[in-house]
Amino acid sequence: MMNMPGFLFCLSMLFCVADLRAQNHSPEQLRDTVPATVRDSVPPQAPDTVPMNPDSSKDEAKIQDSVRPETAPSLALAGITSDKFLAPACVFSPSPRKAILYAAIFPGLGQAYNRKYWKLPIIYGGIAGLTYAISWNNGYYQDYLGAYKDIRDDNPDTNRWHKVLPYGQNPELIDIPWFTNVLQQRKDRYRYYKDLSIIITVGVYFLSIIDAYVDAQLFNFDMSPDLSMRITPAVIREEGKYNQGGSSYGVQWSFNF
Repeated sequence: MMNMPGFLFCLSMLFCVADLRAQNHSPEQLRDTVPATVRDSVPPQAPDTVPMNPDSSKDEAKIQDSVRPETAPSLALAGITSDKFLAPACVFSPSPRKAILYAAIFPGLGQAYNRKYWKLPIIYGGIAGLTYAISWNNGYYQDYLGAYKDIRDDNPDTNRWHKVLPYGQNPELIDIPWFTNVLQQRKDRYRYYKDLSIIITVGVYFLSIIDAYVDAQLFNFDMSPDLSMRITPAVIREEGKYNQGGSSYGVQWSFNF
C-alpha cells in the first residue's frame, strides 16, 4: 500500500503535466486554428455554380464545335456517292451511261464496272465458244466451197474436191453430178451455221450491253424481303335479284412482293 508522501508526489506530477499541456494550447493558438477547421469543414464550391458572363456562352459554343470535328465529315459523307471505276464500295453508285459505254468498248467491261464479276465467266465463256464455232464452221465452209468450184470448172489441174471424197472412193469412178450436189449442200450448211454463230455472237455482245445498263439502273433498288405466296379458303357472297344472301366457297391465292 502506497504511503502518503508518495501519493502526494504522484499527484503533484500529474498537475505539472496538465499545466504543461495547457500552456502548449494557448488562447491565441486556439483562435488561429478555428478558421482553418471551419474552412476544412466547408465543402468546395462546384465550378458549374460560378456565374458566367453573356460572352462566355458564345465561346463555349465555339469550343463545342471545335471539339466535335469528326461528326461533321461523317454527316457530310453520308449522302456522297461516286460513279468512278475505282471508287470505294461504300460510296460507289454506277452510272448507266458509263456502264453502256464500257460494255460497248469491250464485252464484260460494263459488268466489271458494276462490280458484277460473277458474270464475266459467263460472257467470256459464251464468246469463246461462239468464236470457236465460227472458226470451225468457216473452215469446213471454205473446204467445200473450194471443192465445189473445182468440180464445176473444166480445168483438170484444180482437184481440191479429191480431198473431200468419202474414204475409199476413186475420183475416176465417182458420179460427178451427184457429188457436185453433195458439195453444194454441205457448203451451204456450213455457211448457214457460220452465219448463225456470228449472229449469236453479236447478240451476246448487245445482251452484255443491256445487262450492264439494267444492273446500273437497279444497283440501288431495294427489293422487299417479303416474297411469299398464300393459299387460304374464301367465301364469296352473291347478291342478285332472285338470289338474296347466297354465297359460294372457294380458295384465295395471293402473292406478296
